Amino acid sequence: MMNSKAIRLRGCAALHPDYKGEILGIVRSDLTPGLMAEKLLSYHENDIAEALELMSQEERRRLYSVLGSEALSGILEYSDLRKEYLSELGIRKRIDILAHMDAQSAVDYLRELDRVERNDLLELMDAELRRELLLLSSFDQEEIGSRMSTNFVSISSSLSIRQAMRSLVEQAAENDNISTVYVVDSDGALAGAIDLKDLIIAREGTELSSITKSSYPYVYTGEQIEACIERLRDYSEDSIPVLDGENKLRGVLTSQEITQLVDDELGEDYARLAGLSAEEDLREPLKRSMGKRLPWLIVLLGLGLVVSSVVGAFESVVAQLTLIISFQSLILDMAGNVGTQSLAVTIRVLMDEQLSGREKALLVLKESRVGLANGFVLGLLSFVSIGLYLLLLKGQPFLLAFSLSACTGIALTVSILLSSVTGTVVPLAFKKLKVDPAVASGPLITTLNDLVAVVAYYGLAWLLLIKTLGL
Repeated sequence: MMNSKAIRLRGCAALHPDYKGEILGIVRSDLTPGLMAEKLLSYHENDIAEALELMSQEERRRLYSVLGSEALSGILEYSDLRKEYLSELGIRKRIDILAHMDAQSAVDYLRELDRVERNDLLELMDAELRRELLLLSSFDQEEIGSRMSTNFVSISSSLSIRQAMRSLVEQAAENDNISTVYVVDSDGALAGAIDLKDLIIAREGTELSSITKSSYPYVYTGEQIEACIERLRDYSEDSIPVLDGENKLRGVLTSQEITQLVDDELGEDYARLAGLSAEEDLREPLKRSMGKRLPWLIVLLGLGLVVSSVVGAFESVVAQLTLIISFQSLILDMAGNVGTQSLAVTIRVLMDEQLSGREKALLVLKESRVGLANGFVLGLLSFVSIGLYLLLLKGQPFLLAFSLSACTGIALTVSILLSSVTGTVVPLAFKKLKVDPAVASGPLITTLNDLVAVVAYYGLAWLLLIKTLGL
């Protein structure tokens, strides 16, 4: 009899069929091309893209031959190995696939090619497609224009409702992003947007301007992605129009692209919090990975040497009270943890809000109060627990045991307070200097707080235990 865990695993397998295996079986079968294509197209493009990785080159070539360019473009848009698979195709088929592919995906692929191969492909494309791809590739990868899509519908503000519907139907044959219809004036400048539902239910005599939203979010092609990502997150529209310097509509940012931009930005922030300059992937070369990590590690090494030299300056304290070094890691770890918490809270607040000077001061005050309260509680707990540990388990005299635990408790309170302040002030200072506050990474804050904690701990030990009590 199967146990409950085995039953659950079998249930999960039933809920999640092996689509990749099924697709692989179809490609390896003796089905006619038409029937094979019919069966393959019943699967989602993402499942087929994942199955490509399990196939040999010959099996992939067979799949390429039975599927049309439009179907293949949808499949390859889901694949991280798009360049490798497209290189297995003839140049004409490649161009057909790129023509059906989302323009942004096509530009991403072209950027991965060397100049000669890229120019050869562009030369063989039709003029309209070439013009569109050259427009998108003309923007820097950090600019909004490089991520916009030309898949949108626009109508003239001078049209009637009937004419607007006719124009929508005509454009929908080429552009399927029709949930929002953009309205432009005679010069091509954005006049507003219309929800598709409002256009459909509008009466024939209704003025187009009466259903046009003239107050609608937009961004410019030359804007830096990082600079406007906070604005984009505030809207839940299906797409956001992208304008050029003359306010003419050049493209849109789809909701899918906005989600990807936010995800990329959060990923970069997370990477920086870990002390990296950018995200890494599994296939990244060793040299590039080292380039992202090594600069931060060199900075942290320098700071670590400073911390070590400070510890060395208190050598006489350690020599007189060797027991004190046992609790050094406690102080350092807690200071680092608290500093990282304050850093995370501050960066989150800075991402969500534009803070005034007063609000920044209130944030520092709030984190200071939290740090002081937490430090007092943890310091009190450490005073009692360390004192009892030294007295009962280590057999130390009462005065030495609780003097040392008092020193540790006070140092812990001070370190936690200062770490909270550091974890808040540093990212605020970076923001003021127009530097991404996420650069104030976790390792950097932790190292700075180690320095603060070491000075507080050994300084108090020297002052209270040696100079004051003469222990």
